[in-house]
Amino acid sequence: MPAQPSQKSLVAAAEPLAATRSEGLRADARHNRDRILEAAREAYAAQGIDVPVTAIARRAGVGVATLYRRFPTRAALITEAFAEQFAQCGAVLDEALDDPDPWRGFCTLIEKVCAMQAADRGFTAAFLARFPDAVDIDGERARAEEGIARLVRRAQEAGQLRADFHPGDVTLLLLANCGVAEGSPEVSAAASRRLVGYLLQSFRAGRTAPLPPPAPLELRRVHQSPHGR
Repeated sequence: MPAQPSQKSLVAAAEPLAATRSEGLRADARHNRDRILEAAREAYAAQGIDVPVTAIARRAGVGVATLYRRFPTRAALITEAFAEQFAQCGAVLDEALDDPDPWRGFCTLIEKVCAMQAADRGFTAAFLARFPDAVDIDGERARAEEGIARLVRRAQEAGQLRADFHPGDVTLLLLANCGVAEGSPEVSAAASRRLVGYLLQSFRAGRTAPLPPPAPLELRRVHQSPHGR
């Protein structure tokens, strides 16, 4: 079986963003930059990535012109704000693929990605959007889908995951999880854990009730959903 591309490229691409782009800034400029990023992360987590730039500048206590000097485009601001999450997402998939227990690796991916999704409304849309100055989102999404397919195949070959589970069912799960991420952070987190717990039990091998055919779902569909814009 040919080796599949690693998600470590996402980690390597995302982690240096904040550090490299802040080099050479004066202390006051770095302070403004950090305040803008903090305000952006808070706003995106609470409201998604459609928050107006003017609202982020106001939350950060800076002028819009100052924000644009640090981040010339909205995409640049979103990319920087989610750099840590980009790296974490790739690391979660690497961790799952490296786990010698196929079922535990599969559960690790589902639980951690759904928890990230419930905690931060903006992250799913940011990760799946097409931003020209972000990391190679289309390439990373394709590698993520390949990694998910490997996890599914390993767990099925080990007799731990039901044979009729389809890799597209992970997207189905993420779409469902989007729906429970609309409440307060505490409610969203608890609802997501409950949903994931129920679904992981239904995914275990030994559940013999037949399912309808899988839907043709790709990861990009999460971004196209009403909750993932």
